[in-house]
Parts: sequence; structure tokens; C-alpha cells
Amino acid sequence: MTSLVAPLQVDGSTLFQIGSTTKTFTATAVMRLIDEGRLDLEAPVRAYVPELRLKDEEAASRVLLIHLLNHTAGWSGDLYDDTGDGADALARYVRRMRQLDQQFPPGAQPAAYNNAAVGLAGRIVEKVTGMPFDRALRALVLDPLGLQNTLFSANEIMTRKFAVGHVERNGRAVAVSRWRPFRAADPMGGLSSTVDDQLEWARFHMGDGTGPDGKRLLARKTIELMRQPSARAPVALGDWVGVSWFLRDVDGVRLVGHGGTTEGQQSAFQMLPGRGFATVINTNSILGGRLNRELMAWILRTFLGVEDREPPVARLSNEELGELAGTYAMETAVVSVSEEGGNLVLRQSPSASARRRLRREGMPVPPDPRPMTIRVLEGGIFTIVEGPSSGSRGEFIRTDGVVTALNIGSRLGFRRPAG
Repeated sequence: MTSLVAPLQVDGSTLFQIGSTTKTFTATAVMRLIDEGRLDLEAPVRAYVPELRLKDEEAASRVLLIHLLNHTAGWSGDLYDDTGDGADALARYVRRMRQLDQQFPPGAQPAAYNNAAVGLAGRIVEKVTGMPFDRALRALVLDPLGLQNTLFSANEIMTRKFAVGHVERNGRAVAVSRWRPFRAADPMGGLSSTVDDQLEWARFHMGDGTGPDGKRLLARKTIELMRQPSARAPVALGDWVGVSWFLRDVDGVRLVGHGGTTEGQQSAFQMLPGRGFATVINTNSILGGRLNRELMAWILRTFLGVEDREPPVARLSNEELGELAGTYAMETAVVSVSEEGGNLVLRQSPSASARRRLRREGMPVPPDPRPMTIRVLEGGIFTIVEGPSSGSRGEFIRTDGVVTALNIGSRLGFRRPAG
């Protein structure tokens, strides 16, 4: 149903927020401009946005366009500043990026999920086309593909059937009364779409670069390049990043996909180009992530015989488990890992800045974190086996043999010194 408040039956034409799957549309717009000779994937970002200023001047001068689209720009990526609803929203957002900490040099691996970098890519599209990002995307991608039900504007969305997001409050599902987060977030996660339009999106990206009318939108080699590894991915999202797409090899089959989380909605998008098969799952609950993972695994297993098997469990002593325990800090969360009765238990709380943002936006601040038991696998990967995010994966990261960071939810958290 579309909402607990005013329920309507969901169908293929119901609009859902697709969140970060929007990034694949932003990347496709960039690739169109590359095919037209107006952008270069290996060019410095400052060739297009000379006013770019970051905390790290060397990073600002070295970062390339490809780094924005494969999550290797290296700065902290979760900047959620509302810069207004005017046409200058992205320009103002980019000016605020000077406050972001540089976590690693541009181009270093593994990738760390970076919303702000994709926002900057959207600003490049604006600079090159001379249009606001939403209009540029409509002209470059949405209209040529006939995706008339893939929209940014709440004013357009409200005239159609759409799903309302739901969050958990005091053990109950509560409808979210806020739609678009802020205009500057459009390139990184602002689109709403239908399952029907999303399957057309999959059809295009598994094809040869031509649209439904037979006109060429991207060169075949360009659309294939987007599906080729360009950086190691956060383990929660895949094995590699292509150009925005996350790639994973399962049972000898290449999976190409993305997904998105917004305030009360979750989406999953998966293609198997070698099989000509795609699946889209949209849920209008913040708790939809586990459903999405389990349903996607069932679909792949049932229809394609593709089984995503976990690596073997690591045999760790209590001392080795203790080496993983600690507190890991990221922009939006604080993660504590403790050894309890021979198991590792993870708790994740919003950071102070995230709590302030939630209160400012009238969103509920999560209660005390619920414990999540994790199982450590070979290679430093772990999977959550019990708790709210059961089934999701993360990774402990070592530097010179010492655990220095944790990647969970595709974000890097750096270990705080003991005491």
C-alpha cells in the first residue's frame, strides 16, 4: 500500500523515492557529455569548477572527474546541508565542501561512499550545459529514454500515485510527511520513479546505448565502460565500482546494480547483463533493507540458480576478537564493537551532528542502539547475523597489520584511540 494514512494499492506505476540509484542517472548524463567531447573522465575537476576549494588543497588540485563517480575522491562524503531551493543550490553546496575532512588521497582504494562527490559531479553538469541540474538531466537522459515518470519535483509527484515513506517510532510504523530532502541533493539521490520506468532503465543499461526509439544515446563502448571495474568497492555494496555502478561476481555471474535509502524508503536495483535479467524492488519503510536483501537473494536463486555464498568463517581467538573491539567514528554515526561472551557485538548511534540534523528536520532521533551480533569471515569481512540490520556486511580495515578503520553501510569509520 502507498501509506498507512491513506492506503492505495501499489502497482508498477506507483512512484517511489529511489534515493542513491539517482547516482547512475547523474553518471549517465556525465557520460553523454563525454561522448559529445564536452567532458573528459580523466580531467581534473578544476578544469570545470575552477572555484573548487577543499580543506586539502592538494586533493582539490588532483581530484579527477572519475574519482567523483567511483567514490574515490577521498573526502568525507556525507554533507547534508540544505542550501535552499533556488537554481544556485548546487553552487552553494559546492562552496560548503571546503569544510569536509580529507580521509585519503583521491584515487586511493578502497572506495568510500561519497554523496558530496556526486553532488560536485552534478555541478559540473550544470556548468557545462548552462542549465540547472534537474533540467539538464531531463534533456540529456530522461526525455530521450521516455522516462516520463522519473521525477524530481514534488509538485509533479503529488499529481500522481506515490508511496509515502515510513519510519519506526516507539515500535510502530509512522508515515513521513517530508518529501524532497533539499535541492542540492538531486544529483546524489533526489529522483522518484516507478518500477516500470526503472525496468526501462535496466533495459537501456543492458543494451548497446540506443534508446527505445532506436536513436543512440551512448556509444556501446561507453555504456560497457560504465560496467567495468574502476576501483575496489566497499564490501557492503560489491566487489568493485564501475562508473557509478556497483559490481559483484556471484557464482561466475556478473551482477551490476545500485540501491538507495531515503527518509522512510528503500530501493534495490540489480542487473545481470549476461543473462538479460533485471530486478527492481521498492519498499516504503526504513525497515525495508532486510526484505530487499532476502527477496533479491531468493529471486537470483529461484529464477537464475545464482547463490551468493559467504566466505568461510574466520577462526579467531578471544585475543584476536579483542583486537577488533573499539569505537569507530564517522561523519554520521559512532560505532562501538565489543567482545561479549565470545561474540562480537556492534552498536551504531547517530553522531552529534546527525542528531542535530534530525532534530532540525523534525525527524525522530533513534533510541539507544540495539545490539547486533556480527560474524567475522575470512579476509576481515563481517556479516551481521542478529539484530536490526541482519544480513548486511562490513569490513575491518588494517594498516600495517593493525585495525585502523571499519567500513559499515559503505562508510568509513576511523578507530578512536583507546581511553
